[in-house]
Amino acid sequence: MESELSVRDVLTSEYVGVSESDTVLDVVRLMREERTSCALVVRGSEPVGIVTEWDVLGLIADEGDPTETTVDDVMTTPVIAVDPETSLTDVATTMARQNIRNVVVDGPDGIVGLVTQRDVIAAASSFQATMTPARSSEPPIDRDRGIAEPATAPPAGEGEAAVLPNGGDEYTTQGVCEACGSLADALWDANGQLVCSDCRTV
Repeated sequence: MESELSVRDVLTSEYVGVSESDTVLDVVRLMREERTSCALVVRGSEPVGIVTEWDVLGLIADEGDPTETTVDDVMTTPVIAVDPETSLTDVATTMARQNIRNVVVDGPDGIVGLVTQRDVIAAASSFQATMTPARSSEPPIDRDRGIAEPATAPPAGEGEAAVLPNGGDEYTTQGVCEACGSLADALWDANGQLVCSDCRTV
């Protein structure tokens, strides 16, 4: 099985850097020109804050003047930084807990890049697609009679979807466990019954 993706695999190495004394209007123009949702505020090579679309919207909502307001007045601080080898799962968890959409990737030699919420979603979706095997085209097996039957849509009014095998004894279609009656995302064939993961281990 492939190893989990790390920050290094998905980070954006090019980012918009601005200073604390820049006006918000100048930063917005730069963000629009570079087609980015945030700008990293740096003091020398040290990240000290970040300006996002939400920070700009907050200024407008408060009727502030973007031509007079400086980055120092609206930037989000402190900057949340992670190591390049941090797993994508850990970054997603950090974003959720801190309610942020961007993290700085900081290596031994300084800033390596940024990881945005979009980077995480795109990478996770791509990784999931490569890890999900194609469903078998074989018709489902009637366990009572031991023969294959043509796949047909369930009768109108029934809530359960047809169960299709996904290699081995795993069934990926959501359904009801025949042992405990609970709704499960995946079902396994155990002793002639489709059961959930909990009942499978019993």
